[in-house]
Amino acid sequence: MNAISTLGRATVRNVCGFGDFCVFTGQMLASMVRGVGRWRNWKLAVPQMYEAGTRSIPVVVITGAFVGMVLAVQTVTQFRAIGLEAGMGAIVNKSVLMELGPVIAALALAGRVGGGLTAELGTMRVTEQIDALRAMGSNPIRVLVVPRVIACVLLIPILTVYSDLTGILGGYAVSTYVYNVEPAEFWRLARTTVGYWEIFYGLSKSFFFGGAIGIICCYKGFRCAPGAAGVGRACTGAFVASCMAILALNLFIGMFLNAIYESIWGTTPWL
Repeated sequence: MNAISTLGRATVRNVCGFGDFCVFTGQMLASMVRGVGRWRNWKLAVPQMYEAGTRSIPVVVITGAFVGMVLAVQTVTQFRAIGLEAGMGAIVNKSVLMELGPVIAALALAGRVGGGLTAELGTMRVTEQIDALRAMGSNPIRVLVVPRVIACVLLIPILTVYSDLTGILGGYAVSTYVYNVEPAEFWRLARTTVGYWEIFYGLSKSFFFGGAIGIICCYKGFRCAPGAAGVGRACTGAFVASCMAILALNLFIGMFLNAIYESIWGTTPWL
């Protein structure tokens, strides 16, 4: 009976928490729609854009380059065994543009920026600064949450472009300078297999990743428990939840985009 009651309490707690998150998301979207034409909202978002975008570029660039290199190392030997090492240009470019680049950029943003958002808002909650905003008649969600979510949504596609570029260059460097793949053949196959759809595929997913990171991290900060331990647990929970949301969205959005491509052109984008 104790196990059943514990399971029931955990289920009720998780369902209530998900409902509270949905309410928080609805309030954020309503504040964003009402304030979309206000210059003050965009002015508040500029510092967040610098923090989420400019200061994240080194992490994204280095991570993307090494991911592209590892992809080349793991695939070139398999391709060489069947005499298709010239196809490295196609596999590296399509893999990075469609999957690895957006996911790596999102995970880097969740790790570097998401934890900072949660810690900042959690500290404001613990020190009652959020309550002070309400007492002064301001809407904390409009002032604190909306600019941060806007920054994450608008800046992550740019970070994805950096991740794609360095990932492709890293894969090219390893393929040509380490495993002696012909450079002209590498780029020829890349040019013939990569089109506008592959670029759109990755960038479109990144918008959803950025929105998920911003909303989850801000929610965890707004609902963190009192004390330094509460802020620490909120940061950890925000990063874990953001990573799980990124991977889940990557699956379902990818399936949706593949279905759209197949319904229009009658084949999958990988063929």
